[in-house]
Amino acid sequence: MVKKIRVALIYGGMSGEHSVSCLTAASVLKAMDPQKYEILPIGIRRDGTWVSGVSDPELLEAAGSGGDVDSSGELVLLGTGEDGRHLYTLSPTGAHSPTAELISSRTNLGSLRRESFDVAFPLLHGPFGEDGTIQGMLEMAGIPYVGSGVFASAAGMDKHYMKVVLEAAGLPVAPYVLVTAKRWRIEPDAVCAEVKERLTYPVFVKPARAGSSLGISKVNRPEELAAAIEFAQATDPKVIVEQGVEGREIECAVLGGHGDESPRASVLGEIVIDSGPGTWYDYETKYIETEGFHMEIPAVVEPGKAERIREMAVQVFEAFECEGMTRVDFFLTKEGEPIVNEHNTIPGFTAVSMYPILWEHTGLSYGALIDELISLALERPVGLR
Repeated sequence: MVKKIRVALIYGGMSGEHSVSCLTAASVLKAMDPQKYEILPIGIRRDGTWVSGVSDPELLEAAGSGGDVDSSGELVLLGTGEDGRHLYTLSPTGAHSPTAELISSRTNLGSLRRESFDVAFPLLHGPFGEDGTIQGMLEMAGIPYVGSGVFASAAGMDKHYMKVVLEAAGLPVAPYVLVTAKRWRIEPDAVCAEVKERLTYPVFVKPARAGSSLGISKVNRPEELAAAIEFAQATDPKVIVEQGVEGREIECAVLGGHGDESPRASVLGEIVIDSGPGTWYDYETKYIETEGFHMEIPAVVEPGKAERIREMAVQVFEAFECEGMTRVDFFLTKEGEPIVNEHNTIPGFTAVSMYPILWEHTGLSYGALIDELISLALERPVGLR
């Protein structure tokens, strides 16, 4: 009998994308072949506590609808949120979990034992999961893991330093103004003056280190700018104000190559907004009022231009020295010029998310994609490489 690969599936987390992470873990659990893998689920609560996770995708989907992860057990209704949805937590049953030995109430390197599993699969989005923090912990523990390393994760999470790396690699980005917390406290008028000088309205105000469009506002007039910056700072004290770009939203999934092979780029996809002029791809459109957009795959792009975008996506992957996966998002302007918007080292990864669907249309099923990512993680070393 072939020995199963033991995979520590890590989900939840401390960021505003906690619920999205739970939904992602549910999708991955459903897709992983139980004949190949022994899955050891680990949940991270919103307060940062590590707990034994659950193996039932339905429980995870319920936690993903607004609750919190706790230990394996039954769903307990916490109450009703402001949006009217039920909030759940997972109540411990006292039953032994195979992951209990791996974690303490707040984990440390000593409690994650390399011999207990073969590879970690972080399914965390946003700060303290996608930003190099957990990747650094796994590196120090000598544990192989799916996805990019510390630098690529950290630089890819920070929209400011992402642009610095992209510009250094000669890749086009939209103009922007950086707004640090200190600068906004001591010279807000100078910030507004710089935005007026360098950018034209509309602009987008974005938390520098958040995903899923959390905290982002579209600003059409100068008098709306201050409120938008302060709204973004509720998610992240560091903010960027970015030039609005009129064009199509095109996305490309990139998958690492084995050994010294080149990274692979998928077919292109397009986010098409259906809800009328002025609507954009915000958090509500992505996850709540999801009928407001659709994905067009493959995107209708002239062949030569499509190939250029795919080449640029691979350039992004290599510029950051990514590993495993990233999804690169572009604006395709009316003049037909692609501009890199951002890339995501742990992109949305449910069965209906853009990254896996792009690979499905390229010829790699969801289950096979998970197999490939785990294979890539197992073959690469940890530490300096």
